[in-house]
Amino acid sequence: MFKIFSQGGKNMIYSSTVCIMITIVVYLIGMLLVGVYFTKKNNSTSDFYLGGRTLGPLVTAMSAEASDMSSYLLMGLPGLAYLSGLADVGWTVIGLAAGTYLNWLFTSRRLRRYTHILDAITLPEFFSKRYHDEKSILSAIAAVIIIVFFIPYTASGFAACGKLFSSLFGINYMGAMLVSAIVIVGYTAAGGFLAASITDFIQSIIMTMAILSILIFATVTAGGMGAVSENVQSMAGYLSFTNSFDPATNSSIPYNLLHIITTVSWGLGYFGMPHILLRFMAINDEKNLKLSRRVASVWVVIAMAVAVCIGVAGRALSMSGIIETLSDANTETVIIRISQLLSEHGIFPALIAGLVLSGILASTMSTADSQLLAAASSVSQNILQEKFKLNLSAKQSMLAARITVVAIAILGVFIARNPESSIFGIVSFAWAGFGAAFGPVVICSLFWKRTTFHGAVAGMTAGGIMVFVWKYLIKPIGGVFGVYELLPAFLVSIIVIAVVSLLSGKPDAKILAEFEEAKAVH
Repeated sequence: MFKIFSQGGKNMIYSSTVCIMITIVVYLIGMLLVGVYFTKKNNSTSDFYLGGRTLGPLVTAMSAEASDMSSYLLMGLPGLAYLSGLADVGWTVIGLAAGTYLNWLFTSRRLRRYTHILDAITLPEFFSKRYHDEKSILSAIAAVIIIVFFIPYTASGFAACGKLFSSLFGINYMGAMLVSAIVIVGYTAAGGFLAASITDFIQSIIMTMAILSILIFATVTAGGMGAVSENVQSMAGYLSFTNSFDPATNSSIPYNLLHIITTVSWGLGYFGMPHILLRFMAINDEKNLKLSRRVASVWVVIAMAVAVCIGVAGRALSMSGIIETLSDANTETVIIRISQLLSEHGIFPALIAGLVLSGILASTMSTADSQLLAAASSVSQNILQEKFKLNLSAKQSMLAARITVVAIAILGVFIARNPESSIFGIVSFAWAGFGAAFGPVVICSLFWKRTTFHGAVAGMTAGGIMVFVWKYLIKPIGGVFGVYELLPAFLVSIIVIAVVSLLSGKPDAKILAEFEEAKAVH
């Protein structure tokens, strides 16, 4: 739709849609070019899966957080804040911020050192080498878990892309997903870990510019911070951390201690996220992790706080009649609605809106590429070569990895085919799966030398299974059983690891020696 914009006595014909499309197309082409460039840098499987451990501190920090902050940063968190106010999203953000910092503080350095000592380039490989698992049972189980939970995680990213393009341009949801998937698969399969990390770094910058731009515009359009606050205060419990706004009844409902515990427990998930842990393993020097930790922690706090504020400002805009009132899964498109409003103010604002919407793509792609790569390494490295003992050359291994990327992407598109699917809901389940299956094993592997192979196998299996059991069998009971599945599954895994490890034989001397070497301060 073309409009006339008058400036300096001159009439300029412009299309906000065209400006947005140009910005997005430039961004997509840029990401593909990065992938093509880094194709030449992959001379070994270590290069393809871990970038040859050459990442600098800033790239490590920002690629880790960009791969973490998936579409839920720009769509899930604003949508949740828009829907029910500060309580639910606020305690979730607190848990995520704490988890981010503690993971960097305690896990990053020890994992970098330990994987270097053992020459492990994937998380499943680290588990097997840590416990001298010659039959690769641990790595095979870990690889299966990665594939199972990364498929829905990747699906959430595709769903975000589908919602974005469908809302913007009125095009077919499935078609939009397919285009996005092709681009993500293209640069990931071509460039491997370095391409994913560099694009993640670029995407983190775009995401930052996007959320700051949209928050400023939304706040100003709503009449300033005072007007935003005044509007949302009229909704009972909206700005409270102990009460939540119920849009169905337009009333306040208590947000009790159980709710707080279950939302804060999101932070436990960080200890088991393969695509984040890989960044710790890939940094060029463990001494640089201190700087990476500071950069990552500051950025993630600011980014999530801004995302929440966007949701609040969006609700104020709806209450003022400036944008339509959103409900259910459509609340996750609030940032898209604000961007569309921005694009109507001229060429430059339309380009900024395009940047914002590219930021949504960035948040999606930065997570999906890392997830696809982690899953690919699990199939090629941990299942085909370690478990089934296939003697693959470097080229054959990378080919297997690239085929896996395509296969998982296809399954992800299939899962996300329903346009009503909740991004936040899909992410929360996958997050719980990784957090419960891997988190306790990672912590015990790094910090408890008495952990045994049998304990690790039992804990990993118990954590993964309990996520399904709690989610689909126990949680529907409600009441105290309505807690987020990550927390009970994480606790069960920890207990199982401890009990089975103590009941099984002590680790042999070589395993203990490697543990002490990794523990030593360098």
